[in-house]
Amino acid sequence: MTKFFRIFTWQICLVGGFFCGLLPPSAAAADPPPNVVLIFVDDLGYGDIGCYGATKHQTPNIDRLAKEGRRFTDAHAASATCSASRYALLTGQYPFRANVYNPVFLRSRLIVDPDRTTMADVMKRAGYATACIGKWHLGFGEKTPDWNGELKPGPLELGFDYYFGVPVVNSHPPFVFVENHHVVGLVPEDPLVYDQKAETEAFPEKFGTSQIGGSKAAHALYRDRSVGTQLLEKSQVWIKSHKQDPFFLYFATTNIHHPFTPAPRFQGTSGTGPYGDFVHELDWIVGEVMQTLKEEGLDDNTLVILTSDNGGMLNAGGQHAVKRGHRLNGDLLGFKFDAWEGGHRVPFIARWPGKIKAGSESAQLISNVDILSSLAALTSQPLQSNEGPDSFNVLPALLEEPAEPIRDHLVLAASNRKHLTLREGDWVYISAQGGGGFTARSGHGLGGPPALLFAGEQNSDIENGQFKPDAPDSQLYNLKKDRSQSTNLVREQPEIADRLRKRLEELKTATLTRPAAP
Repeated sequence: MTKFFRIFTWQICLVGGFFCGLLPPSAAAADPPPNVVLIFVDDLGYGDIGCYGATKHQTPNIDRLAKEGRRFTDAHAASATCSASRYALLTGQYPFRANVYNPVFLRSRLIVDPDRTTMADVMKRAGYATACIGKWHLGFGEKTPDWNGELKPGPLELGFDYYFGVPVVNSHPPFVFVENHHVVGLVPEDPLVYDQKAETEAFPEKFGTSQIGGSKAAHALYRDRSVGTQLLEKSQVWIKSHKQDPFFLYFATTNIHHPFTPAPRFQGTSGTGPYGDFVHELDWIVGEVMQTLKEEGLDDNTLVILTSDNGGMLNAGGQHAVKRGHRLNGDLLGFKFDAWEGGHRVPFIARWPGKIKAGSESAQLISNVDILSSLAALTSQPLQSNEGPDSFNVLPALLEEPAEPIRDHLVLAASNRKHLTLREGDWVYISAQGGGGFTARSGHGLGGPPALLFAGEQNSDIENGQFKPDAPDSQLYNLKKDRSQSTNLVREQPEIADRLRKRLEELKTATLTRPAAP
């Protein structure tokens, strides 16, 4: 059964019943369906914002979200890499099931099967207008994208009514904007050409400018220091034009991915260099989105979720921030790409006045892979067994504090497929040695044992920036007692490690890990 046929034949729930089971019928019937704004930040680490411990730069607008909503302390991206994390978010399926571990780039086809149900499909069949604005990074087309033609299938074939944004990532080409199916500003007489140098601004950590060029008109519209502002303005316009009916906005910022290119007004405003300046711009963007909702009378009936695609990255800007006393991922071990907690434990804040308790905090284990199922619950939609197979409904954790954990486990991935990881209760089992991300200094950043040495982080398998000769080939940590993962217990607790290893093998082949519908 194709996705189109499933959506076309789906029986849409009554608008008044979107919240059935969580409010009395009379209240549910009186409440209009909430708008949903999902702000998906790029590379924002667990320690990068004030309400999670940052002190070297300030994030008053994001901190206000936490004061007016709920802050989660055990939220995770299903993958520590950007494209794979976005795959999990959109599909509610672990990315390793689709063999997605690493970022996709200029020549990559769409890595999401258009027949697979996405979070946008879920909202669209509930009667919502849907938009994706910002970073896409999931590929286009059925084969190598034709940047001069139709970029199809893409976001519009995955349930979004509208798309505008950066097609890949702000550090890699093509350095243009895409709107719906086409590159913005492209004209036939001035096409984009593979293997030609692009005429774009030069910044450190901006790679691959010789991979595609030409099209002076299209490149001229993409100015690195104004990208954040342009994406914000597009989001504001879209919100204002859809305020009469329920809407779902997936706003995927390019902040704070390198290169760090804040607008001039934010340069030099932080104590952590360009890294912190880019965080300051992000905080302003979030504040402007919230102000727009308030001005349009949408503030009280909009569920706003802010989270990150993975942990903070120890690139050149991150290293500079660390030297100034900033801890990208707080007290967590490791960085983006790693199976260690710093790679995937991320900020997660939810705000919905009158529904989510202001100033509250939750230690529930949740993941971005859970968004799809939670949106289905929000709109009173049952899911078929092939829809969001790894996505748990964590809506109750947003609205109240359940007495029992919603998730009894979570599978996590690093960029190295050998480092598939199982979280179960207080325990986390990593199926290989090390973090599974960068192993040393590369063009993108610092990783592995040298990164831990640089950042002053301790792990019992590592000494002086190198693995010990007798370091075990797998890892086990008790996060309740040792959240910083300083001590590998795989040899001290072999029975626990073996049980988790066996369960991970079972979960890898399971077709459904979320609770089946009654």
